[in-house]
Amino acid sequence: MEHTLQVKILKELMEQLDEGRNVDAGVQYRMPTTTYVCPEQAAREQEEFFQNHPQLIGLSGDLPEPGSFFTMDDFGTPLLATRDKNGQFHAFLNACRHRSVRVAPEARGRRSVFMCPFHHWSYANTGDLINIPNEDHFGAIDKSCHGLKELCAVERDGLLWVHPKVGAEFDVDELLGDLAPELGSYGIDGHQYIGSTVIDKKLNWKFANDTFGETYHFGKLHKDTLGRLFHGNNLHFEEFGRHHRFVTASLSIDALREIPVEEWRIEYGTFVLYHLFPNIQLITSDDATTLIRIYPHADGPGRSVTHISFYYSQAAIDFAAENERAEFDPDKVYDPQAGDQGRSLENSLEVFSSTVEQEDYWMGEMQQRAAENGELKEIMFGRNEPALHHFHQNYRAALGQPPLEPIEQLPKDVAAGR
Repeated sequence: MEHTLQVKILKELMEQLDEGRNVDAGVQYRMPTTTYVCPEQAAREQEEFFQNHPQLIGLSGDLPEPGSFFTMDDFGTPLLATRDKNGQFHAFLNACRHRSVRVAPEARGRRSVFMCPFHHWSYANTGDLINIPNEDHFGAIDKSCHGLKELCAVERDGLLWVHPKVGAEFDVDELLGDLAPELGSYGIDGHQYIGSTVIDKKLNWKFANDTFGETYHFGKLHKDTLGRLFHGNNLHFEEFGRHHRFVTASLSIDALREIPVEEWRIEYGTFVLYHLFPNIQLITSDDATTLIRIYPHADGPGRSVTHISFYYSQAAIDFAAENERAEFDPDKVYDPQAGDQGRSLENSLEVFSSTVEQEDYWMGEMQQRAAENGELKEIMFGRNEPALHHFHQNYRAALGQPPLEPIEQLPKDVAAGR
């Protein structure tokens, strides 16, 4: 992110804090609760957003060297991602061309050849079929036409994109629009994979997404966790087509007032989150990236799975190693120029366990039960929740649904009780 933009965002957040105000979308909306429970809508979402839309499946750090691979089956397509000896990223259906058994059952690893466990047909990490045992008994086939089914795969600025449908194509620049250069500025391609966690809960994937859409709750729900690190109820928000940037102030932002503007860096006083339509939350800086992928579950609209992966720059890895015995103190406001004293995989996992899983998603499961009951017909999104407006208006438009219904606005003096 350009330094001038960093300064602009930091000053905007400082002004909000000084004046006791938040971002104001100027409108409130009603959200029908059926959107979180309707099986027909869930089926349309699966087809439109997770089968007919490019998917961000990981970062370059997930394939750190030639021979690296990983697998997934989160959006309905069994996928094998590889890096060949020339460093090229590939994606294939993880299915043998003989009888469709998975050729790579492991989650990740390093291998140049994948052998189907059923009949030992073998494939190179370029997808080529290289061996058929007892071919004289099976019968001759043209190996050049029976490699693994390849999917359109693009690696750009450290992000790995795949289209779930064989034969479909996409353009990353068109997909990201004006956001592409900004994401490319962080050096994500140098961030190394260090670990991951999975949260499987009984809440709709959109309820899971909603927890990342506002800071109104930080000082309430997260008063003993994130509320000890972030101011809450403040937000810089900007739309980029179907995507958006979301920035909120940490307590360390106040220390920036004591150093020259030329030395300000946005990660010293905030966290920067990008929502990439339809299901990605990406928290990134020059030193680290957290990739959050949220998927509906095959069981139905009342369950979702969130995959959270952590990546650090080499400098951050070295810093964490040097300070591995230092315990993270959530009450301490760290010197913004001294580095992140609490950065480690253990601390990252703890944050997502104590806040997202145990607090945010706990709320989401209660929301899901209320929606499934059917008596509460709608919920509300406030003027200070523009990211929720943006997300829900976008997916509704993509499904051909009418926009959200605005709530009639009261005059401000009446709303304030005057």
